[in-house]
Formats: sequence, C-alpha cells, structure tokens
Amino acid sequence: MVIFLSIIASLSGCTHPKALPLSGSKKAPRPKLILQVTVDQLRGDLPERFMQHMGDGGFRYLMEEGIWYADANFTHANTETIVGHACLATGADPSAHGMIGNIWFDRQTGKLTYNIEDPDYHLLTEGASVDKASEIDPTQKSASTDGRSPTAMIVSTFGDELAINTAGKSKIFGVSVKDRGAVSMAGHAGKAFWFSKQSGEFVTSSYYYDAYPEWVNEWNGKKLAQAYSGKSWELMLEPSAYLFGDADDAEWETDFPGYGRIFPHAYGTADGKYFTTLLTLSPAGDDLTLDFAKSLIAAEQLGQNEVTDYLSISFSSTDYIGHLFGPSSLETEDNMLRLDRTLADLFAYVDEHVGLENTLIVLSADHGTPEAPGYLNSFGINAKYVTPEKWEKEPAIIELKKRFGIGKELIEAYHHPYVYLNYEVIQANQLNQAKVEHAIAEELMKFDGVALAVSSTALRVGDFPDTPLIESVLRNYNPARSGDVFVVHEPHCFINDFDGLQVTCTHGSPWRYDTFVPVVFAGGDLEPQRIYRAIEPVAIAPTLSAIVGAKPPSGSRTEPLLEVMQGIDKD
Repeated sequence: MVIFLSIIASLSGCTHPKALPLSGSKKAPRPKLILQVTVDQLRGDLPERFMQHMGDGGFRYLMEEGIWYADANFTHANTETIVGHACLATGADPSAHGMIGNIWFDRQTGKLTYNIEDPDYHLLTEGASVDKASEIDPTQKSASTDGRSPTAMIVSTFGDELAINTAGKSKIFGVSVKDRGAVSMAGHAGKAFWFSKQSGEFVTSSYYYDAYPEWVNEWNGKKLAQAYSGKSWELMLEPSAYLFGDADDAEWETDFPGYGRIFPHAYGTADGKYFTTLLTLSPAGDDLTLDFAKSLIAAEQLGQNEVTDYLSISFSSTDYIGHLFGPSSLETEDNMLRLDRTLADLFAYVDEHVGLENTLIVLSADHGTPEAPGYLNSFGINAKYVTPEKWEKEPAIIELKKRFGIGKELIEAYHHPYVYLNYEVIQANQLNQAKVEHAIAEELMKFDGVALAVSSTALRVGDFPDTPLIESVLRNYNPARSGDVFVVHEPHCFINDFDGLQVTCTHGSPWRYDTFVPVVFAGGDLEPQRIYRAIEPVAIAPTLSAIVGAKPPSGSRTEPLLEVMQGIDKD
C-alpha cells in the first residue's frame, strides 16, 4: 500500500507535456481583428523556394516574425478548393463538414451539384451569374442556378462560433475571387463577397443582404477591372533574375487562346470574351481582391469594436496560374513575388487601420499542387496524364458487364474522385449493389495509373485494411454525398482534360505534393518560431476558437496548436 501511494503521489506531481502553466499566467487580450489569409494552391515549399527576391513585410514578415509550421499536411484524400477551404473554416474532415468535392452527384435530384449552389438565394447583381460560354472552370459550369449560400456545409465554422460567442456583435466577412473561397470561410453567420467574371464586379447573394451596402456600390462603380483593358501581365524583374527565367516556353504549359505561354501575357480589351477570365489567370485577380478587401476593412470599421472581428481573404491567382503553367514555371515564380507584395500591402494597411499588435494573422492554403509531368519526366521521374472517361469502354469493364448480364452502361459518370454507378441498371437486373461496387473497384485497380479504388459500401461497413491511404479516403467519405467507388491515381498521375481545355497541373490527390501547405500565425506579440512537428491545418479553427474563448466548431476534431496558445497565454 505504501508503494502504491508513493507511485500515486509521484504521478500527481507530473506535468502533462501538453499542459500550459497555470501559476502566474495571464490571458492576453483578445485580438481586435483575426485576419485569415488562404492562398489557393500554395504548396508548402513555394514561399521559401522563391524567397530570394521577396521584399520585407510579406512572406518574409510571416517567416521571421510568426510561428511557422513547416510540416503541415491535410489528411483527407480529395484535395480540392472547397474541400480544403471548408476544412480550414470548420476544423473538420470532409466526412463531417460534407463538402466532399467541388461537385457531387445528388441521387435525390438526379443532378450534378455545385458545392455552394442554392436556388433559394439569388445573386443581387442581375446578369452576374456564370457565363457557360466563356467559363473555363468546369465545376462552376455545373451549377444550374445563380444562387449561392453556405447551407450545404453541415457543421459550424470558426466564424459561426465567434458570432455565437459574441451575441452577433463580431463582424465576420469572407472575400475571394472564387465564390466557394469566400462563402465557405464566411460560414453561416458571416457575409461573403466574390468576383463575378460576367460583370467584372464583386457580388453577393440574397442569403447575406437584401441590397448592397453603399460602399460596395461605390467600389463596383469605380470599374477597376476595366482599367486593365489593353494591358498585359509583365515580369517584375529581368528574366535573368528568376530561377525559371530561361524556361518561359515549356512545351507542357497551357497555351490559352490569346494569352499564350510566354511573357507578356495580354489581357486584351474589356469587351473581349475572356477578358475578366484572363485577369483571374494573373496577379490582377489578387490585386482586385486586395483592393476590395481594403475598402471593406475601412467601410465596415473592422477591428474598431469591443469584440473580435474576423476577415477571411482567399487569394485565387496562384491556383489558376498553377493549373495553366505548373508550380515550376516563370509564371508561378513571378506571381509569387507579386503575391508577396500584395501580402505586404495588406499587412501594412491592417497595421495602419487596426495595428498588427491588435491583429492575429493566420495564413495557410486549401491544398498544394503536383509538378507538371513533363517537368518531372525531364528528371527521369515517371509521371503522366490519365483519362478516366474511357473506362466504360475498357475490355475489363465490358467483360464485367457480361458477367452481370448488363447490356447498358454500368458506369453512369466519373466526377473526380468518384465513380457513380447506374442504379437503374443495377436495380433492373436485381444485382447486389455491394458486389457490383466491389467488382468495379477490383477491376479499376488493374488499370494503368490507378493506385487504389475503394467501394463506398466497404467504407460504410468498415471492410478495408487499416492503411494511411485508405484512412485518407475514409476522411473524405460522406454517405449522403460520396460516389460509389473512390479512385486514387498513382503519384504524379492525374487528369488534365476539363471539357476540352487541357491544363498543365491538377490537384486532388492524397499524395504529399497535394496535401502539403504552410500554416503560420503572426501578429500581436507572438514569439517567432519554426516548428517541424507534424500538424494538420484543421487545427487552425479550434485554435482560433480557443484564442477568443469560443467553443470549437461542431465538427472539429483536433486540439488547439500548443505553440500558438503558449504565445497567446503569457505573463
């Protein structure tokens, strides 16, 4: 008994390694503003890769003055824009927040669903919807109405919890070129604005407002997008100064009509079919986003209240440029230098109007990006493009249909990363759904370029081996929205054909190049640190909740980040 009591006494004196000191500690004041910056398709290595020609105040400020997590990876399998943004906003996996992909097939309506589409909430600007004749984003083209809202997100966001915690007094906004980048981060309780390529303005829907605030009308009235008419995207520096200065015309880059593969990239005139699209395919998209965000900060007086305000800005140009030219291109390098200046401008503006000592900045990305297969091939690395739309005509699938006695198409559609089966055919032939899914998955595993195929039935009943790869697929599985078979392509293999437009790079895999993103906290009086401990970006939302004293978002599953909390809770 004496020995037992002595053991208990010794254990009671131990400090849990994750515990924060209680004696003498004092909670720092809540920040007046939380500024969350999301850079679409910013792979974790890119800021340092191009740091040589970056100035002060942008990425260098974050790296030298912030808490930089150098080993941050998403752990879900489908690394797409809405998926990553929703993870950052909610702290939850796609299986919980429900945004399993940029699009999914709704079995109840029989329609392809765009993630934030909502016919109940129309755009406030007439004629600002997606123009399918000029839209190059295939996911946007899938929307059948102009309505947008966050209602498809199943769980709460940090912004929602902030609003709940402050009785609705906190001002909460999301801004982006992409509608899904703004809506997801603003959450259910905030307000979102995004760029309409059809109107050349920033717009919103009736979910948020009955009419635009006057400051938005004034900003749109300036017609800043039209000011780029007849201009071009020019290099910031002499070509010899760039890492990729002698690689301006790689054969694998996308030669978009009228835009080309080499500098300068002309925007054309304001009346051109693709004029506003070309602005988003360049740093101009981020410039417009920044200018609108600065107007919002001033007009809405963010950071001037007794409670914490929240602004999310999602910069999209990196994503569009990466798709067309790849991360190892002169275009991406120049854009990174320009993004650095954009961030420096933003932080300086916030410092002037709110004070960086009163602001908590967090920067991350929704996903990373692969290298162009042609670029990898030049180093002897096997990489290639794949074409799943041909699967239905593969001999193995034809033979499978014969085995089941099916004469019609068995695969109804493939919308990355899901295979959707033809339920009418399965039911008409009185087939077992689980067996058909399993058989399709087995055959797909034999196809060139396929690393894994898992049936939804196997995921639902837990009939799968316990591996990290399948765990990432499970984190993406939502019974109401997921397709019938989840497909993972082999490393460095991906689809590059989108409705006839062949792009250079496409993300959307569980491989490290797609999951690796930066996570950095700065502002206030946080002590600069570089952390090599592996973390997940889903930890951002519960960390922000802990900082403001709100409860974690309803689907979040990780603890707050220790180093940030230790920096906030100080003497």
